[in-house]
Amino acid sequence: MPEGHSIHRLARQLTDVFANQQLAVSSPQGRFTDGAALLHGHRLIRSFAHGKHLFAEFSNDLYLNVHLGIYGAFTFGGDERFTGASSIGAPRKIGEQEDHSQELSAKPPAPRPTTRARLVSEHGWADLVGPTICRVLTADEVARVRSQLGPDPLNPDADPQAFYARARKTSRPIGVALMDQKVISGVGNIFRAESLFRCGIDPFRPARECSSSELEALWGDNKHLLEIGVRVGRIITTEPADRPGVSEYEAWPEHANYVYHHQGQACLRCGSTIALQEVAGRKLYWCPGCQR
Repeated sequence: MPEGHSIHRLARQLTDVFANQQLAVSSPQGRFTDGAALLHGHRLIRSFAHGKHLFAEFSNDLYLNVHLGIYGAFTFGGDERFTGASSIGAPRKIGEQEDHSQELSAKPPAPRPTTRARLVSEHGWADLVGPTICRVLTADEVARVRSQLGPDPLNPDADPQAFYARARKTSRPIGVALMDQKVISGVGNIFRAESLFRCGIDPFRPARECSSSELEALWGDNKHLLEIGVRVGRIITTEPADRPGVSEYEAWPEHANYVYHHQGQACLRCGSTIALQEVAGRKLYWCPGCQR
């Protein structure tokens, strides 16, 4: 499932290429026909993310709300004018990895049978397939959805105190609490494992037993790592000193992470063997030496 940085990148991309443009909205698959009709012909004002939820505001005061889940994805295409500032700050064709071999055309291809929603502007298009959630909400409904989520470290108005308070109320392991989107939004399995390692915290410690300084460290580190993810487009959690000569843009995949998918290997910092255990239905990676 995409973690929070990917949804923020997606929100920026949608704003870059569609803001203030009138969009033709349809549902080739047919499962979003009524919702598409509500948005069709209106301008997209802006898009923003809260954790793993994407919200796109339209000029008729309605919002497209998407949660990609495990299988959801957006694909983009367009002509030579379908460009915009990417999430790493450089003007380029939209996409995590640009495909120069793709033929440029404002006319979208025939939709796939699974295309839930299609957005088409004068110069480009975006297709959504396989989302867990694809619906139209009012502003009040958007506010209700966001109120049920934990704070998102990437949002300027995020209140870390809400994260601290919710963490202190649960006896669940901190490694489980960090995956609860009602506790903190946007943190997934990789950020969970890597931030706990970087902060030297035992993932099995009850969240309510974590000190204030430890919770503050987790908030700050997840914010830092998420920001790198938005900038680079990949989850890079290693420090330069631990990958000498390898830039953050070249780190993935071999030098990208400390513990995630490194089970059975020696820890870069202490030499202990990285451990793997399934916890609450998800694979948890940690270093028994560094995270006592």
